[in-house]
Amino acid sequence: MREKINELQEKTLKSDFWDDSEKAQEIFDELNSMKADVEKYDEISEKLDEVMIMLELSKEEDSEEYSKDIEKSLEKLEKDVDEFKIKTLLVGEYDKNNAILSIHSGAGGTEAQDWAEMLLRMYTRWISSKNYSYEITDYNQDTEGGIKSVSLKVKGMNAYGFLKSEKGVHRLVRISPFDQQKRRHTSFASVDVFPEIKESSEITIDDKDLKIDTYRASGAGGQHVNMTDSAVRITHIPTGVTVQCQSERSQIANRKYAMDMLIAKLIMIKEEEKREKIEDIQGKYNQIAWGSQIRSYVFQPYTLVKDHRTNYETPQVQDVLDGDLDQFMTSFLQKQSTEKTN
Repeated sequence: MREKINELQEKTLKSDFWDDSEKAQEIFDELNSMKADVEKYDEISEKLDEVMIMLELSKEEDSEEYSKDIEKSLEKLEKDVDEFKIKTLLVGEYDKNNAILSIHSGAGGTEAQDWAEMLLRMYTRWISSKNYSYEITDYNQDTEGGIKSVSLKVKGMNAYGFLKSEKGVHRLVRISPFDQQKRRHTSFASVDVFPEIKESSEITIDDKDLKIDTYRASGAGGQHVNMTDSAVRITHIPTGVTVQCQSERSQIANRKYAMDMLIAKLIMIKEEEKREKIEDIQGKYNQIAWGSQIRSYVFQPYTLVKDHRTNYETPQVQDVLDGDLDQFMTSFLQKQSTEKTN
């Protein structure tokens, strides 16, 4: 990693480095991330040396006065190592990329749409806790309340590596605030996640395989209505994959971004289906199967959030909905790493 840092620093000194400002910023982001990792590694190594010295002194003096300090230092050191170890699990080809995250409410009207909005709040809180940033690229709100669907681009090093653990169906069990009889309801929402891939030679798309629709864009909550049909929806006919974007002011910009999203999605499908070419995949492609939820959030008759893939669970439902997702992500990455090793 130190060698890689030196290589990247040499690139920043070249006279044409800022000719492509977007690429230059990506290099700086990667450089800063790697520097932070190396600094953390050095910090952990230094703390370990300090603990070793304390242990030696404790042995030489045959005294227990260091015991409490040593225990405290070891507990902190173990926590630092565990947190640092998570990043070593992010070894996928696209793990370091930005992420595109989409949420779709399931059947059930307002109840399900409210659950989709709760998930949006949960993820935006997690994003803020990581000092990442995001922009909403598509927002479909219902007049009665909640959201039917929303897509956002999450920007930050390893955003996709962490968020890929969230892909699947999320199930909520609670006493519905919309039910006058206060009955327990079960709601579903699907979350789709894929990496932002700006350029790729892996996929060629035939124009005749695309259906492109335009429609009038509107901001969250129906504000800032655009009076032109600038929003774009692109459907890849052979696979049935649909993407849409309304975040840019011009139809051309929205179309370009939607195409980038489509290419990224098709690359991930190609990899998941283990196909050589995207043309080999035909028919409606359902990335998320309803009825096979990855996680349940239960408020009644007890409080529990459980991930059904890893069996990690916690009774702190509100903390999770406030964005405390790290342990779920870590458990998923550890399980994924173990399966690859086996």
